[in-house]
This record gives sequence, C-alpha cells and structure tokens, in this order.
Amino acid sequence: MQPLQPMRVDWVATPPPGAYPQPSHRSQRPSYGGPPNYPVTPRWGFPLLAWRWPTAVPGAAEKANSVDGVRRLAKAAQNTLWLLALIDLWAMGSEIWRYVLVAQSRHGALSQNVVLTSDAMVIASFTIFYFVWQVALVLTVLWVRRARNVAAELVGYGPSRSGVKALLLLAVPGVNLVVPGSVLAELEHAVERKPVDERPRPSKLLRWWWGFWVAAGVMFWLTMLWRIRDSTQALADGVLLHAFANLVLASVAVTTALVVRRITTLLLPVDAASVRLMRVVEVKDAPQPPLRPLRASGSPR
Repeated sequence: MQPLQPMRVDWVATPPPGAYPQPSHRSQRPSYGGPPNYPVTPRWGFPLLAWRWPTAVPGAAEKANSVDGVRRLAKAAQNTLWLLALIDLWAMGSEIWRYVLVAQSRHGALSQNVVLTSDAMVIASFTIFYFVWQVALVLTVLWVRRARNVAAELVGYGPSRSGVKALLLLAVPGVNLVVPGSVLAELEHAVERKPVDERPRPSKLLRWWWGFWVAAGVMFWLTMLWRIRDSTQALADGVLLHAFANLVLASVAVTTALVVRRITTLLLPVDAASVRLMRVVEVKDAPQPPLRPLRASGSPR
C-alpha cells in the first residue's frame, strides 16, 4: 500500500458583508451614452400634426371633433353677439342724440358740424350693425347645427325637425318667430338628458330670449310700416322708434349669448379641475356616536 498524498487546499479571504460602505444609488448619475443606434430606420413615431383630440378609440375622433367644434363655435358666436349688443347700444344712443337735436331745432338753427356728426354716427352704427349681425347669425346657426348633432349622439334621439327644414322655415315671415324658440327648446331638453316622450319645457332664460325675439320681429315690421307716414311728427317719432328697436335688438343679442353659453355648458363634459371640492365644516344636531364599553385592565381583547 502506498501512503495517501495530502490534499492541496487554497484559502481565499473575502471581506464580510458590511465591512465596506456600499455606494448610494442616489449619488450615482447615469452618464449620457449618446443617441440611440438603430440598424434600420424606425417605423414608429408621432405624426407631424398639431395637438388634437385623441383618436385611439375607433369612432372617438368624430365625437371629439364634434365636441371641440361646439366649444369653438360657441366661443366665436358669443364674442360676436356681445359685439353686436354694443353696436346696438351705440346705434340707440345715436338715435336718441338725433331726437334731441330734432327737439332743439324747433327753437333755432343747429350747428352744421353737430348735425353732420350725428348723421355720421347713425350711418356708421347702421353699417357696422348690418355686417356684424350677419356674421353672428351664421355662427349661431352653425353652433345650433353642431350642438343638435352632438346632443342626438348623447341622448340617442334626434330633433323633430331636420336642420334643412328648420333653416327653410326661418325665411317664412311669422313662422320664423316661433320655429327658433321651438328648436332651442328641443335642444335644451336634449342636453338636460330628459326622456324623448316628455314635453320640452323652456327654461326661464330661454323664455326671456323667445320674448325678445318675437318683440324684435314685431319692431322690425312696425318700423317698416312707420316709414309710410311722412309728417314731421311721424319722422320725429320714428327716431324714437328706431332707438327702442335697437334696445330690443341688444336684448336679443345678450340673451342669445347667454343661451349659447348655458346650452354649451350643459352639453360638454364637466372638467374635474373646475369642480370645487366640498368639506364638512360643522355638524349640528347630530346624535352622539355609540361608544365601546370599557374593559377591565388585563382582560383579553
């Protein structure tokens, strides 16, 4: 038998855990390794378009664009209507000034510059009003059309009249005093999410608008028929009649802007950031909450 050879053992010393402080991850900052490298041209990326509503869900693009269109048209229509109201007040003031000059002319001759200035204000206010009311009418009609389409998608039922039929009825004298109020009443009924079999009941604001709208139509025909009279007193009274008509038109413009804002607010979704959070400040006359019975010291729970 041969003697066994001793086994060779290599000892390796390693530091124990915690012997040296570990470097903090917060102190390590990632270094810039350069731009990414791709073997081929990437096929992904963002389109070269401005920001728009998300279109990831099929069919959401049309709805989002419709809601965005209602918001934009409502803002443009309101700004134009407020401008129209200011022009109407300007025209009313010009007519009142003309009536004052007519009353003063009974006691003597007036200055030529004053008369020319008064005539220039009346003509300028009428000219600007003639163009602004057309723009306001077009924007409001477009807003009604877009709002009716979006409301029909939300509630699941459409209006009783088509857009083309309602637009044609606006050209019929007498009927155009009733149809716009009916159309807006149906739109308000829809945006309030009321059932289709329930009769539309216009709100107080819409009833005020409807009344001013009918009054404006009556004042239009009254001023047209008043021009048949050619006496001096009739001409003087016609100046006051035009001033009152401008006041009624200003009321129509203001209430129309308020109706557009109200219906648009009811139609669009509520922004969570604009909702004011409520908190409980004080509770009065509330019953006392039941208390747990006291346990002896050392007793098990």
